[in-house]
Amino acid sequence: MPIEILSDAMKRIVSSQQDAEQLAEGFGGKLGPAEGPVWIKEGGYLLFHDIHNSRRLKWHPTEGLSVDKEGTNNANGMTRDRQGRLVACHHFTRCVDREEPDGSTTVIASTYHGLKINRTNDVVVKSDGAIYFTDPPPRPPITPPGHVAELDIAGVYRVSPDLRQINLVVRDGVYPNGLAFSPDEKTLYVNDTNRYRKHIRAFDVEAATGLLDPGSAREFCDMKGDDRPGFPDGMKVDVEGNVYCTGPGGIWVISPQGEHIGTILTQAINMAWGDDDWTTLYFTGRSTLNRIRLNIPGIPVPRGDLD
Repeated sequence: MPIEILSDAMKRIVSSQQDAEQLAEGFGGKLGPAEGPVWIKEGGYLLFHDIHNSRRLKWHPTEGLSVDKEGTNNANGMTRDRQGRLVACHHFTRCVDREEPDGSTTVIASTYHGLKINRTNDVVVKSDGAIYFTDPPPRPPITPPGHVAELDIAGVYRVSPDLRQINLVVRDGVYPNGLAFSPDEKTLYVNDTNRYRKHIRAFDVEAATGLLDPGSAREFCDMKGDDRPGFPDGMKVDVEGNVYCTGPGGIWVISPQGEHIGTILTQAINMAWGDDDWTTLYFTGRSTLNRIRLNIPGIPVPRGDLD
């Protein structure tokens, strides 16, 4: 059975017999897997990173697969801002940057208090334009051997919409990885890949500042009791607040209350909502690109209409 049903709530999302479809393969390697998918609605295609080969790929429903950009500095997570610009995390250059319409790049974050950021990993953009990203420790061979940590913190950062201010909003991670907002953006979910953590935490977002209330930190979902292959990495949320996170056995679907209601049984690294109705979940495996149709749409990227 391709879908593990643990609650009737899962049956509203997908049939137990729904199969995922493999769209392409042959990516990734020892320097990293296929990662960072993002749907470009106005163009009707998907972009994603091949970390190992340091390139950005494009998949189009009728044109198939092509190389969109070479030399991405082993980019990982990727999203879009309200202007439709690509925002990406780069392992080798240790930064988050934004691709402008003319092809130039704007560095969003590369240092904190004068010290180089470790290894930017995944990124989301709030509807007000603020950028949040995870920064786990360096990890050869994904990072070069000489890539020495200057910060002894594995955290989550927020950059203000005007790029003038950077704040460390989570400072007690071990391997912070995927992150996603609830539909109302009042909660930020952050997962941790470390085998002793292997969980998702939830944080309240302060309305006035966009910072996280550290006292609100709570465990939302614990995956440590499941010894199937897989770990928390990519994460997305649908319009009803269900959280989709890679984990043991495939893609876990978790209710807004934190109940594990089912699993899409597959091998997955990261994911993105796509198609005109945002109801197809595209996901990358270590070396593959795949998709599955669901019944509840996801939160669009970017949120709302393009400015």
